[in-house]
Amino acid sequence: MNMHPLRVGIIGCGVIGPTHAASYRQVPGVQLTWACDRIEARAAKLAADHGIPHVAADARRMLRAPDLDAVSICTDHASHAMLAVAALKAGKHVLCEKALSHRTSGLDAILRAADAHRELVCSGVFQHRFESVNRRVRDLIAAGGLGRMLTASVRLRCLRTNEYYRADPWRGIWAEEGGSVLINQAIHYLDLLRWMMGGVRAVSGLHANLTHGETIETEDTAVAAVEFNNGALGTIEATCSSHNTWESALFFQGSAGAVELFNDAVMRVDLPDRAAGERLLDDLRAGDSTAIETPGKVYYGAGHPAQIADFVEAIRERRAPFVTAASAAETVDLVLGVYRSFRSGRRVTLPQRTEPAA
Repeated sequence: MNMHPLRVGIIGCGVIGPTHAASYRQVPGVQLTWACDRIEARAAKLAADHGIPHVAADARRMLRAPDLDAVSICTDHASHAMLAVAALKAGKHVLCEKALSHRTSGLDAILRAADAHRELVCSGVFQHRFESVNRRVRDLIAAGGLGRMLTASVRLRCLRTNEYYRADPWRGIWAEEGGSVLINQAIHYLDLLRWMMGGVRAVSGLHANLTHGETIETEDTAVAAVEFNNGALGTIEATCSSHNTWESALFFQGSAGAVELFNDAVMRVDLPDRAAGERLLDDLRAGDSTAIETPGKVYYGAGHPAQIADFVEAIRERRAPFVTAASAAETVDLVLGVYRSFRSGRRVTLPQRTEPAA
């Protein structure tokens, strides 16, 4: 295996950029060589905090640098596609934060560029897929451990204030953020719902701005009905107008059992054989990673270091990453499908971009 230092740059040094920097520093053989942000002072701070030698305000300058092999894109949603495509064309591996893009055209542009540069790794961030409990529940469902899947639902209740939206001019604007609670906060749990159930066929949705008045033009509350590829039905409920700072839940019901997760931990397993259900609950809780100390906010979960390690390993091993760009795009397709359904008043059939993930 080629273990020469992998030279990495971070584009976007504000909210999530420091989490990427701290995670890369946990991976042997990685050198952080560039920090880039339109506000150069933010890039300079990240560089000072993590010993990064070069700072830039212009991503084009950074992408021309010879001491750069890969980039993490941690900017606003509207810039993701442009930066990812430019990085791939410049011969750089790409790890892009959610949402991979805020528009279907952006998703398509990234996937075309990735297909044109198959020698490069291109991945989208969905770090919760790397948490052990989520992988175990997904494997349980895929193996038929809950019988035929009947229903699956996701619920996110959190709080984003008017001040939060005013702090960054791109937030709460369709043309810039592409939405609000669904595409920003809830998208991680929609990703788990879609991934753990083996994909979504179609969606019908509603959304509203109930408490943020004229501060945002996008949604703060949304609901949707989901049709999964395996024939099961599901629901989505999300709001960023709750008094709860952060509360997530996932529910999976099959013909032979059920599993419920609350705030990233397994809360309940229900099987016809009660003793078997208790053993399964203990087994799933043995893989609980919620107590692991990780960089970033608590609700980021424990997955960023693991996903970044996988990204680096995929580059070194010349393989696909665990979260491919196409798989990350399918989750954005689900979000955008809810928005299209609301605008059209019709059920929306979603693209099927990938085979079921490994």
